[in-house]
Amino acid sequence: MNDGRRRARTAPPSGMAPPVTAVLPSGSEVDLLPIARDVCARYAAEYPDERERYGDAGRAWCVHDNQHLLNWAVLDIRGEVSLDEQVAWLGGVLEARQFPLDRLARNLDLDAAVVRERLGAGDETAAVAAALERAAAMVRERGGFLE
Repeated sequence: MNDGRRRARTAPPSGMAPPVTAVLPSGSEVDLLPIARDVCARYAAEYPDERERYGDAGRAWCVHDNQHLLNWAVLDIRGEVSLDEQVAWLGGVLEARQFPLDRLARNLDLDAAVVRERLGAGDETAAVAAALERAAAMVRERGGFLE
C-alpha cells in the first residue's frame, strides 16, 4: 500500500486437503483438480484485482475451494450432502472475511460451465451443473449469510 500501512497477506490453504476425485452415481470417477484449475483461470481473468488483494495464496485457495464445491455438487446429486448447506457455510466464512458474495455466485456459475464442457453431455453432468447453478442462485437471493 502506498500509505505506509502493511496489508496482511492471505495465508495459503492448510489443514485437510481437498478431495482430488469424486465418484458420480454411475461409478464414473471425476478428476476435480483440472476442473478447479480451469474455473480459477477463468475467474482470475474476470477478477484480476484479486491478485493484488490475495497474492499467490488466493489462487491456491481458489483451487482448494473449487475442489470442495465440485465434490459437494457430486455428493449432492448422490443424496449424501446438501450443496446449498455447504455453500451457505462457505458463504458465511467468506462474508466474515469480507469477500464479495457476488463473486462466489459467479464462481459457481463458472463451475457449472466448466463441468458441462469437461464432462460432456449426460444426465449426471447436467445434474451436477444444475446443482451448482441452484447454489449460485441461492447466493444471489440471500445476499448475505451473517444477517
